[in-house]
Amino acid sequence: MARTLKNTEISESVEDTISIGERLARKLKAGDVVALIGNLGSGKTVMTKGIAKGLGVKKTCYVNSPTFVIIKEYKGRLNLYHFDLYRLNTTGILDMESYEEYFYGDGVTVIEWADKIRGILPKRYIEAKISVMGDSRRKIAIISR
Repeated sequence: MARTLKNTEISESVEDTISIGERLARKLKAGDVVALIGNLGSGKTVMTKGIAKGLGVKKTCYVNSPTFVIIKEYKGRLNLYHFDLYRLNTTGILDMESYEEYFYGDGVTVIEWADKIRGILPKRYIEAKISVMGDSRRKIAIISR
């Protein structure tokens, strides 16, 4: 990931958040990691649906939070590896071999609750911070790290 991304958008609806995710996906390449940061209910999984759509995942209606299995894989123009670390209390559950296979693999990795594992994120990644501004309004700040 040699390019620089810096963008802030306002989403007024679920559909807007999906569109923002879809536009981001068009800029992603194999090996990119997207770290989603936001409170519970802020729209991290909705953003992931948009990224899946932009990566050509056919049935994005099946994209849901892998809270109990930690990771789900979806096939598209690039494979999407979707992590949800909500239940993670420590990075110990992510042993070196298991997460590196995804973080440095041939697909795109999206990590919900990525702030829980900042210490093991790749040196370069894309952060999407989602802030709730009202019932359906969100501020989404996307920046290369």
